[in-house]
Formats: sequence, C-alpha cells, structure tokens
Amino acid sequence: MKTVSLSGSLRENVGKKDTKALRKAEMVPCVMYGSGEEQIHFATSEKNFIKILFTPETYIIDFDINGKVYKTILQDIQYHPVTDKVLHADFLIVKEDKPITVVLPIALEGSAAGVMRGGKPKLGIKKVKVCGLIKDLPDYVKVNISNVNINEAIKVKDLNIENVTPVTPGYTVIFAVNMARGASVSTEEEAAE
Repeated sequence: MKTVSLSGSLRENVGKKDTKALRKAEMVPCVMYGSGEEQIHFATSEKNFIKILFTPETYIIDFDINGKVYKTILQDIQYHPVTDKVLHADFLIVKEDKPITVVLPIALEGSAAGVMRGGKPKLGIKKVKVCGLIKDLPDYVKVNISNVNINEAIKVKDLNIENVTPVTPGYTVIFAVNMARGASVSTEEEAAE
C-alpha cells in the first residue's frame, strides 16, 4: 500500500470550546486509537485531508505528532452537513504483525468477450473490503474481465488475492455482461449462422 506522511499536534483540551477554536483556525480535531494505549487526541490542518480523501487510493498514513511517528489508516470521518468540510477524523494505529481491514479500489483489466459480442457491460462495486497484514495489502485489486461472456459475472468470491481475505460478501458483483438486443451468446452460434 502507498504511504503518506502528515503531521499534527497534540490537543491540550478536548472540550467544545477548544474544538470550535481549532475549526476556526482551519484545523481538524482528530483521535488516534488501537495500540492498546490510551487514545491520542490531536489536530491537523484541513489541507492534509486533500491528499487522502479525494482519491480512489487507500493510504497508510505516517502521522508525526510532536516528534513521534504513528503508522495509521483512516478509520472514520465526519463532514459538515452543508459545507462538506471535515469536522472530525478517527485514525486506527496499525502494527506490522496484526491484520487490518481496509477498503481497496478495484482496477478492471482487459476487454470482456461478452461485450465484444454485443453484450451490455454492468459495473458492480468499485471498492472491496479486505483483511490482511500491511505488507500483503496491494495498492488496488486487479480484476481481469477478458473471459466474461454474456450472462456471466465476476463476484467477490472469484477474487484470489495472495495472503489477503475479502470481507465484502462473496455474492457481490464486481463486473457482469448482460444480454442486449442483437447480441450473440457463443462463437458456435456465430459459426452456425
């Protein structure tokens, strides 16, 4: 997985008054947890979220907080209902030897045989939730659609990612080719015609 380095500063107070003051200064109040220690309350610049939010990628974020670096992933985020500004973010501290659950983007490769015969492509999910060790997690999940014919689909249960287990339900469709008017189902029928 790709890594991004960001910085933040510890929050001395965690009340509403301090939170409002942080947001006014274009800072986002955040919390970090998951290492078995106490939660770490900190703040980081709103601009830092541009790197990690507006992209299909899932990142491991190295947070430098007062000189100490924490390896994290974005766990949860809250937005303002009107302005869509980031109000609060939760980060999960990850360890090299413990499996984590993340959402990875799906990259389709190839041209579906069924589409070449006139079938209609149907896109399913664009991201898949998986579980594995950090070292085994890919940047994205490659799915080859070349062998998908008319009335066939690739589902999550068909994925084979080394040392990584899909968490998204197996019946969830990633890509399918539906019958369209004038489409031919097989090459034998084409030969017979």
